[in-house]
Amino acid sequence: MRTLPLLILFSGIAFGQSLIVTAEGHHGMAPAQLLKDDLSVEVNRHPARVTDLIPLRGNQANLELFIVIDDGADSDLGNQFGALRTFMNAQPATTRVGLAYLRNGSAMIAAPMANDHEQVAKSLRIPLGQPGIAASPYMGITDLIKKWPAADARREVLLISSGIDPWSPPDPQNPYLREAIAQAQRGGVLVHSIYYAGAGHAGHSLSRSNWGANYLSELGDATGGEAYWQGTSSPVSIDPFLKELGQRLNNQYLLTVDAGETKEDLEPIRVSTSKPGVSVVSASQLHVRR
Repeated sequence: MRTLPLLILFSGIAFGQSLIVTAEGHHGMAPAQLLKDDLSVEVNRHPARVTDLIPLRGNQANLELFIVIDDGADSDLGNQFGALRTFMNAQPATTRVGLAYLRNGSAMIAAPMANDHEQVAKSLRIPLGQPGIAASPYMGITDLIKKWPAADARREVLLISSGIDPWSPPDPQNPYLREAIAQAQRGGVLVHSIYYAGAGHAGHSLSRSNWGANYLSELGDATGGEAYWQGTSSPVSIDPFLKELGQRLNNQYLLTVDAGETKEDLEPIRVSTSKPGVSVVSASQLHVRR
């Protein structure tokens, strides 16, 4: 595998015509290795030339991963901390991990990015469990991205939340969700999530829970992340989700394309592959820096 200085490798993430893509194997199988000739890309419905595809593994796996917990989540989330600590400690030395809690529309940093995963894991605390205290979790994600310095690395989030937004009535065009998606796309941030029920009545309302799960799914689809959930109740264990997320992180690539002339800073993008048994997941829009 060729090696590139990390500064050069990641300088295109969300700035220019590069983005992170994830390979998925069909039926739970490990995906085959992709080459750039295996991919087809359209930007704003026009073919775009693939100029590079770099597997983000080994000394090129540089990753910053924020674990983000909704402070309005049910306090029994603490029962999942063993699995969460195991996941954090299992991350390779090339991964820096941070921890934040969403409260009152803001991201409260409990532990800044660090390679000492065990030390970050010690900062885990049970969420406050106060209904609606996170306000809009999507406003909190926007705040986190604004506080997160640009880095020569992948930047990804694991959000644990019900996804319920008490600041906005159920709305397919939720403005806080729309803004979080746009900021994540511009920042090259992939947002994964695990649905976990919120505290209080709203956290167990079928209607609100369905909207929350749909919002989380849309956030993942739009940013190139994955949303995990088991209906509208909290999972018995988040360990299977964490293991699957770990596999996704090991099957990501830095894709660079020549999109030609573009008019907008966010352009619709579609990435597909001819490789049998493999699907490619990416953000729905490419951020083009001028």
